[in-house]
Amino acid sequence: MPRKAHMTPPRFDPARPRLVRPVPVEPQGLRGPTRGQARGPHWRRTSCGYYVPADVDGDLVEQRIVEAGHHVSPDTAVTGWASLRWQGATWFDGLGGDGRTPLAVQLTSIRRSVREQPGIAVTGECIPPPFRTVVDGLQVVVPVSAVAFEMRYADHLVAAVRAFDMAAAADLVSCAELLRHLELLYHWTGIPVAREAAALADENAWSPREVDVRLVWPLVLALEPPLTNRPVFDLEGRHLGTPDLLDVEAGLAVEYDGGLHLEGRQRAKDLVRADDLRRAGLEYLDLVGADVREPLRLERRIREARGRALASRPGERRWTLELPGWWTPTHTVDLRRALSDDQRERLLRYRRAG
Repeated sequence: MPRKAHMTPPRFDPARPRLVRPVPVEPQGLRGPTRGQARGPHWRRTSCGYYVPADVDGDLVEQRIVEAGHHVSPDTAVTGWASLRWQGATWFDGLGGDGRTPLAVQLTSIRRSVREQPGIAVTGECIPPPFRTVVDGLQVVVPVSAVAFEMRYADHLVAAVRAFDMAAAADLVSCAELLRHLELLYHWTGIPVAREAAALADENAWSPREVDVRLVWPLVLALEPPLTNRPVFDLEGRHLGTPDLLDVEAGLAVEYDGGLHLEGRQRAKDLVRADDLRRAGLEYLDLVGADVREPLRLERRIREARGRALASRPGERRWTLELPGWWTPTHTVDLRRALSDDQRERLLRYRRAG
């Protein structure tokens, strides 16, 4: 009987039906490709000795994580951005700062039982068993350890803050949990940067761009950072809007308009909200991608908007942050974790849309 030119490896885990488990070369070609088949067009090499069918999408970030971490030993686990992504932090897209270059999947391996190879980076840091767990068939480090790793090895301070904020956006880790964990790592690589970033962290950022804009206040202007995504009400308790950032001292609301905000229906809602906030006495600053990409332009626009806001008399403010009794707050990780499934669906829908 002729051998099949193509067999289908098992799905990685029932919870991840789109993902395919890499398989090793197998002499009979029953559970994996033969050596000859592996050299043919129907198979793609994922790592040393492992293959998947050539039509499996290797650009899918979860598939990349599986291909790097599927064969880890008991003392090995996926860490850093890939662990956070696997556990639900969707802002970790596995791409570098240019938005195009794939990042290596980081594995922690005490005995170096996994070799570094393209797409896989290995660290010998010792992660004790309590900080390793299996999620949907893959061994990963727990979120607080993963985000601490990402912060400690970040290229710069802003990237370290961004890593925590986007993990907190998925409710994977709180500031208190991070600080307790960093106390255990007092002598580890990158701890000074991680601690500095923790002091600037925020649990209520909704996107990486919001983080970048918020940090202009403490890092460039030497001012207290603005509040993130806090609801603003008029003096009768009507919800006026929830700006991305709110400089309470100056009375300045800041919005970053991504692609979604530039579409017709959403844009119309944004304009109405901006008018409502202005009528209540808030200065309103609308930022776009070009502002964030040009630091000097961003700083200038924020300074000018703050100047206009501070020129307004405090008596003209007709807005408040005091929550009416009917409002359910969601601005911390603990508050969001305490929500019921129905509340999460109703109250956090905006975060998925963002």
